[in-house]
Amino acid sequence: MSVISTKSSASANNASKIGDKASHLLSDFTTDPRVVVISAIAVFVAAAGVLAGAGLLQLIKLATNIAYFGRFSFADLKLQDSPLGLWTVLVPVAGALIIGLMARFGSEKIRGHGIPEAIEAILLGRSRLDPKVAILKPLSSAISIGTGGPFGAEGPIIMTGGAIGSLIAQMLPVTDNERKTLLVAGAAAGMTTVFGTPIAAIMLAVELLLFEWTPRSFIPVTVAAVVAAVGRTFLHMPAPLFPFAGGVDISVLQLGAWMLIGILSGLLSGVLTQLVYGCEDIFLKLPIHWMWWPLIGGLGGLIEPQALGVGYDNLAAMLSGDVVLKAALLLLVVKAVIWSVALGSGTSGGVLAPLLIMGGAMGTVLSGYLPPASPGFWALLAMAATMGGTMRSPLTATFFAVELTGNTHVLLPLIAACGTAHGVTVLLMRRSILTEKVARRGHHLVREYRVDPFALTRVRDVMTKAVETVSDTMTLHGAAAFLTNPKIGHPSFPVVDANHHVLGVIDPPSVLRWRRAGKHRTATLGQLLAGSKITVAYPDEYLDRLADRLMQVNVSHLPVISREDQRLVGYIGWKDLMRVRARLQAEETQKTAFFGAR
Repeated sequence: MSVISTKSSASANNASKIGDKASHLLSDFTTDPRVVVISAIAVFVAAAGVLAGAGLLQLIKLATNIAYFGRFSFADLKLQDSPLGLWTVLVPVAGALIIGLMARFGSEKIRGHGIPEAIEAILLGRSRLDPKVAILKPLSSAISIGTGGPFGAEGPIIMTGGAIGSLIAQMLPVTDNERKTLLVAGAAAGMTTVFGTPIAAIMLAVELLLFEWTPRSFIPVTVAAVVAAVGRTFLHMPAPLFPFAGGVDISVLQLGAWMLIGILSGLLSGVLTQLVYGCEDIFLKLPIHWMWWPLIGGLGGLIEPQALGVGYDNLAAMLSGDVVLKAALLLLVVKAVIWSVALGSGTSGGVLAPLLIMGGAMGTVLSGYLPPASPGFWALLAMAATMGGTMRSPLTATFFAVELTGNTHVLLPLIAACGTAHGVTVLLMRRSILTEKVARRGHHLVREYRVDPFALTRVRDVMTKAVETVSDTMTLHGAAAFLTNPKIGHPSFPVVDANHHVLGVIDPPSVLRWRRAGKHRTATLGQLLAGSKITVAYPDEYLDRLADRLMQVNVSHLPVISREDQRLVGYIGWKDLMRVRARLQAEETQKTAFFGAR
């Protein structure tokens, strides 16, 4: 018996050293030097993203010039200068037909604005994107936007940049999480290239794409965005895209107006989201193949040709205060209808630029009823708030507006309006325009980041302290009779010696293994467990590490021993871990007043 106790004590001492080492290694973050390798790869992903972004912009120009001017040229020509006259309204229809054919016979994933597909790949597809998407998405988007589709380039370039990052990662031996990071790094690089907004691209990654907030992903994505921001300067791409020097005096009255803009933008976000998916529902009921839907969506030009295209000229005019109230109202209504129908039909294109235009148009309409401010200020505020509310990404929208305009003086009004719009949409809508499509495919998303309660709870907080044990002197026959007793409440028990040191754990499967191995029925548990490897837990360790250990050794319960004398002090299993969930639920639902309560 003394030999058994010595081996048990030695094993426990070794486990204690391992536990002490693990406790010593605990830190704020779990990131290791591997992040440097992934960041280095992100540099190449960013370089490819810059080329993809610049290439997409050139493809849009080429498609525009071929469709509206009959010229194979990359010149920056305007739609309103087209010699086609009234025939221009049919150009989007032809472009939509081409996109329908590309989606039907190429890849269905090129339909829509691309961000839901990127989210789905990250969460459900191990961050693997088809190489065809990297080719067909920018090509279809260039055709859609270049032929007058009422979209922006951000969704397609996010999808394209993400596809490039994913393809590079698929060529390398990386984990799924590292592949996700490189996918998002490519998306951030593409967005930065097109708009010159590296901070907003990083915020978009954090708020929407990464589904975590850790250095292992944040650092490579930051590297990619910064590299792309520097890389685009070598291509002489302008930044900021829409310079705006205006501002407003800070006052309580102004604060109320900022929040009002946020509320109205949040309501507009809800209306636009419902419009898009309402149109999609209508298309789903049509007795024709979805390949033909974009053709119907392309008929929007018949309503108002001026609402076609990306609309950057409209954005610049609203920020300079050159759009009159009537024109802004017409632009808001017509753009909303055309965009909703086109996007609901599955045409390839982004949502960001249209949201800015529609929000800006609403801000322009309201500017005559709000406190005095610089021309274009209320339009800018409504642009950002509408984007933030619709995408449920208030920080992204705030920094996007700042970087687009180069104006840091409007940060406070922007975050006030975007935060308010975010609150309105969160309370009124279950899902955003980006996640609704994923949900319609049968997948539920949660976009809330919280500290893992297992990382905050120690074993001693949930373990069973009054432990039922069996003695090491019990025979194999006695153990079989004990475990088959109907009065026994649980299936496994720690085996202890006279000093209350743990020798192992017994359960019905272990008894069967010993009997099948020919062990004599009179053999004691101490003899049977001699030399066996013992996996234990410690009262002061955290549950996240314990849960990993339970998975690794494939057991449901572990004995808990004291670090000081190695004696048994508790027993813990999966059911005990679930108490953390119950406590978390209590923290969310139980209301307590600590002051003034009787």
